[in-house]
Amino acid sequence: MWIVFKAQFLGWWILGILVILVIVSRDKGKWFKVFFYAIFSGFLSRVLAEIIRFFYNRPRPFEVLENINQLVFHSAGGSFPSGHASFFFAVSACVFFFYRIWGLIFFGMALYMGIGRIEVGVHWPTDILGGMLVGIFSAWIVQKISRKIKTPR
Repeated sequence: MWIVFKAQFLGWWILGILVILVIVSRDKGKWFKVFFYAIFSGFLSRVLAEIIRFFYNRPRPFEVLENINQLVFHSAGGSFPSGHASFFFAVSACVFFFYRIWGLIFFGMALYMGIGRIEVGVHWPTDILGGMLVGIFSAWIVQKISRKIKTPR
């Protein structure tokens, strides 16, 4: 089941590829910084997603649509924004800030995973879009803060 793979396991592959890039890179220091920023941004995005969910508890597609066959287990409620999308778009944005081509590849994988989450019936398309915005915003915030710390006035 390719749909289940991309919805449930592609995220682990994204992190695995990031770790491999850190290990095999000639510029380990820069890739380690990318990894650190990416993980920090990902966790920040998950916190922001949970805060939004606290105030806006949207039901998942499998809860409200009769013709949805839920292909992966997920608890009910808290659909918007997608936590998976927010985390992996934050990771992708961090990679993009340092390495444009790799960042586009990571964005493609994150989008593909988000589509998988829709296909298995656990998210609406707007959940993925909201997660994407939260993730990119989180990465941008981490990038801005890191620049302020490096260059004091």
